Amino acid sequence: MLLRLGLTGGIGSGKSTVARLLAARGAAILDADAMSRATTQPGGSAMAPIARTFGEGFVSPDGSLDRQRMRDHVFAHPEARAQLEHIIHPLVAQAMEQHAEAAIAAGTRCLVHDVPLLVESGRWRHALDRVLVVDCSEDTQRRRVRARNQWDEATITAVLHSQSPRLARLSAADAVLFNDVDVLEALARQVDTLATRFGL
Repeated sequence: MLLRLGLTGGIGSGKSTVARLLAARGAAILDADAMSRATTQPGGSAMAPIARTFGEGFVSPDGSLDRQRMRDHVFAHPEARAQLEHIIHPLVAQAMEQHAEAAIAAGTRCLVHDVPLLVESGRWRHALDRVLVVDCSEDTQRRRVRARNQWDEATITAVLHSQSPRLARLSAADAVLFNDVDVLEALARQVDTLATRFGL
């Protein structure tokens, strides 16, 4: 029996680590972020419509999306986020479906839809059997993102505010992994327990 598991969590929660641990247990990971990035690489399927919608100034010399300029633009103009999502989301959905079909054909028993904005988008829940939320405190999020991305506090705050509130994510969860301590073994034990429950 195939399990379609939604995996989400705020920035810095450890969601990507959980995805890797689930993959080690045999799950097929459908990484929406990676697929989204692929659409905005040189020659990516989103680049022509982005250039038409936002202008050539948002295209880097190598033909990829100028991410910093787009990030600044979206934070300054909230309506631009909807325009960008209208371009990218259908392309990501199509890519995820193609990867899912390939994984099912290869015999996987668990598809993990790794979607950062799963709760915010409202378009994934109906296609999933369970939603797993990786959770931690906001202080931990900020500390991890500072160390990993070298962002200033204003940028971190803007990203946190662009994501679903913590309580909204938790209310959408069928299962929660609390990952407030940077100890991989502790997180791995939680994932193992959950994976066993899900038949992995």
